[in-house]
Amino acid sequence: MALTSFSDLEQIVGKKSSVVRVLVVAAEDTHTLEGVSEAYSRKIMEPILIGNGVKIREIIASKNLPLGKTEIIETEDNMQSAKRAVSLIAEGYGDVLMKGNLQTADLLREVVNKEYGLKTGEIMSHVGLFQIPAYHKLLVLTDGGMVIAPNIEQKRQILRNAIEVLARLGMLNPKVAILCAAETENPKIQASVDAALLKKEYRDGLFNDCIMEGPISFDLMFDLESARAKGYVSTVAGDADILLMPDMTAGNIVAKSLIFAAKSMMAGLIIGAKCPIVLVSRGASPEEKYLSIVFAAAVAK
Repeated sequence: MALTSFSDLEQIVGKKSSVVRVLVVAAEDTHTLEGVSEAYSRKIMEPILIGNGVKIREIIASKNLPLGKTEIIETEDNMQSAKRAVSLIAEGYGDVLMKGNLQTADLLREVVNKEYGLKTGEIMSHVGLFQIPAYHKLLVLTDGGMVIAPNIEQKRQILRNAIEVLARLGMLNPKVAILCAAETENPKIQASVDAALLKKEYRDGLFNDCIMEGPISFDLMFDLESARAKGYVSTVAGDADILLMPDMTAGNIVAKSLIFAAKSMMAGLIIGAKCPIVLVSRGASPEEKYLSIVFAAAVAK
């Protein structure tokens, strides 16, 4: 079952019997609190706001947000906010972590701290979900924000994380495009060598829960007519569900190009920990933060 828009994702969340408890780390940020407020108003989540209580209350009052009775946990600084949030997740007090006004590294440093035992998968990776005006369904891009230069084994795990996320959304056997500069293997381009190896493993039955193509260029993945013009035959062409990027730089550039140049909407999560971690840029819009909460609520166990 393909999801065509974020409205489909909201419907999935709406059918759940309970709302998720979201721990918002360093919550003293206007866009974050506006996104949280929207999700709270729609009964998608129950927020626990962690951080500078004075600043949090000032933003709530100045923006007239319906969060006046929300639980606020006071902390002295961002580091303490991250530690407190992660310890509460470890104790089973929350379902989702959300990054607020702090550096990604400051939050993830505590997430991977073995003292708390939050890391559950072989690797944690970023999964971006995009609604693109020129594309006919939601599209996953991974990894554009976590693993800097993945080797072949890390790419396997990144792909596994993305397939699991879509499975939780009811999307089974997704079509995977292993992106590269061209659709042919070139020994001078490591990304194409990795793509060819993953495709061979797929043919050998190692990946039996997806349909895989690679190496494949962005134009052939995105547009069926371009594939036909080049004589490229694949069921993935023009119909991919997951884009496996060659590295974080490429993923980040494509993701931001989709957002700013193609006017796409995005939701972003870190997967591979005890709970989904809502992680988007600190400069992201309230809508992007809201959609990321919806995404987390849809995939949270």
